Amino acid sequence: MSFLKAEWRKLIMANYEVQPEILQKYLPKGTEIDIFEGKCYVSLVGFMFLKTRLLGIKVPFHINFEEVNLRFYVKRKVEDEIKRGVVFIKEIVPKPALTFVANVFYNEHYQTLPMKHFWNIDKEKIEVSYEWKVNNKWNKVSVEAETKPQKIAKKSQIEFIAEHYWGYSKINAQKATEYEVKHPTWQYYPVTTHQILVDFQANYGADFGFLNNKQPSSVLLLEGSEVSVENKVIF
Repeated sequence: MSFLKAEWRKLIMANYEVQPEILQKYLPKGTEIDIFEGKCYVSLVGFMFLKTRLLGIKVPFHINFEEVNLRFYVKRKVEDEIKRGVVFIKEIVPKPALTFVANVFYNEHYQTLPMKHFWNIDKEKIEVSYEWKVNNKWNKVSVEAETKPQKIAKKSQIEFIAEHYWGYSKINAQKATEYEVKHPTWQYYPVTTHQILVDFQANYGADFGFLNNKQPSSVLLLEGSEVSVENKVIF
């Protein structure tokens, strides 16, 4: 049985070029930083969890909720297979029980904060925003996008950002966790405008404070799909 099943919907992904050296201390054992066309990326991602089931059970008040995370991209070679995955610097959710489960059972770095979202979908445009409150200040990431979904082109930056099917977390210098995330290939909506009002240092520490003054290289809106998160292994 899958550890978690849900829908991930309306994913905003704001992608920043960074120097890979700043990510080395967060790198789990056995993985290496994944590079696309010579560039290293971190992504600020906001989306909705919908119809969430933990070990097949819908937990009251924990079925539909927001998440915002900061992540980077890694790969792990296992025999002849290259597993492309993500590592999370931090994941923010509005429910403390989610934080407890993720941190205790998956060695993740969840934080519980007040959150809210806004969706407006009509014939002309899609509007999506996610907000969360840190130090009595609301942070926000929002987009406006076209309404016609597009297929992700092979070997594109969008494919590099969106198509990862493994999650990794550092336990210590000798151990890490790995889990599989299953979902079909997603479609995206071309973004026409975006707004990012985020204090990266307050949210993610001094290592990422420089992002306060940096523009993203791209901002995406992906539709998402049903997903399943499989049970972890330690290696």
